Amino acid sequence: MASIFTKIINGEIPALKVAEDSKFLAFLDINPLAKGHTLVIPKIEVDYIFDLENEEFLGLHAFSKRVAIALEKSVKCKRVGVIVIGTEVPHAHIHLVPFQKEEQMSFSSNRPRISKEEMNTIAIQISENFI
Repeated sequence: MASIFTKIINGEIPALKVAEDSKFLAFLDINPLAKGHTLVIPKIEVDYIFDLENEEFLGLHAFSKRVAIALEKSVKCKRVGVIVIGTEVPHAHIHLVPFQKEEQMSFSSNRPRISKEEMNTIAIQISENFI
């Protein structure tokens, strides 16, 4: 059965996409830890990030770096943090979380309320800054 991320890749579920190429996709998390929290995924469905072939693993990280640079230009933050847990969705993925304080990097922290309009604006800004 296809993961929710595969359904996003296939256009079956909407997402606020911020960057995409033939192998990878980045989109805003619908339950973000901070403004601009972005998920980066390979377009191939592999459950565990360390099961990716070396080329896909390295490519995912290189693509994530480009997205992180766009995030830094789009969302006020001290840094863009990286989280790889991989248990909530059976599809390899990287969380990029722009943060001011390290506490924002915790999944148990209070999550901000961000309107749909602001999420759309953030997605457009990141997309425009993606090189």
